[in-house]
Amino acid sequence: MVLFKVVWSCLVLMTLVFSGCTTTPKPREGKGPVKVALVLGGGAARGFAHVGVIRVLEQEKIPINLIVGTSVGSLIGGLYAADPNSANLEWLAYSIEKEDIFDYSVVYSRMGPVQGDRLEKFVQTKAKGKNLEQLKVPFYPVATDLNTGQTWVFERGSLAKAIRASSAIPGVFQPVEINGRTYVDGGVTNNLPVDVARARGADIIIAVSIQKKINHPQISSLIDVILQSIDIMGRELVLYKCRDVDVLIEPNVGDVGMTEFSQKKKLMDAGMQAARQALPKIRQLLTERS
Repeated sequence: MVLFKVVWSCLVLMTLVFSGCTTTPKPREGKGPVKVALVLGGGAARGFAHVGVIRVLEQEKIPINLIVGTSVGSLIGGLYAADPNSANLEWLAYSIEKEDIFDYSVVYSRMGPVQGDRLEKFVQTKAKGKNLEQLKVPFYPVATDLNTGQTWVFERGSLAKAIRASSAIPGVFQPVEINGRTYVDGGVTNNLPVDVARARGADIIIAVSIQKKINHPQISSLIDVILQSIDIMGRELVLYKCRDVDVLIEPNVGDVGMTEFSQKKKLMDAGMQAARQALPKIRQLLTERS
């Protein structure tokens, strides 16, 4: 019954958003160096496409002055913010396995079968225990306050704990308690948090959405139902949020499922291809706003 309510709540949220996406670049205000934000959306295993995007942006010397991420976008974005080296990020991405993220437990399953301890430990180890204040690139992971329904942006404290909260898919992962608040996946309220980047002074927002297609022909379990429902909701939220994006990158993730960790190379290649297609527009904006 609890899981049913979670799925139903997610579907209800879809009625609150609009369809149709057009990007509307915002005129720059003020002077000084152009501030470029990279916003990474949620989508579980499809997040490997983010790695390909980052690789191209780094190779082409496109500045990334701040990063905002939801769910897997917070995982990839946080790891890169801690060590802004795309080669290291790619190597790390290839080393991530499903078991590093999904630690199922029968004992602690009252609010979700996946604990999230393993994800937190993975980030803690790879990011060398850094706090958000210590990162080389300013980074803002986004979660949802389960009690109030508000979007929450972490700005200080444990990077690993914040990423765990941002990635806590409701009904799958157990909610995360931090300082008296209970958090679930940021994608519930803000799957492409471009408004967070704009509020932090971004002049140019490059957003990466990995919700382009919704096609999951093999739905055979309750977990599949929940993940697919979250995926559908996330896509609809993206269609609404992307109105304030300067450059929207949509890697062709095809029908790769949210738990298909075997498609890493395909997804990274899709991210690289989509990023290359966006380069002319990015360079044009950098020229116009310098």
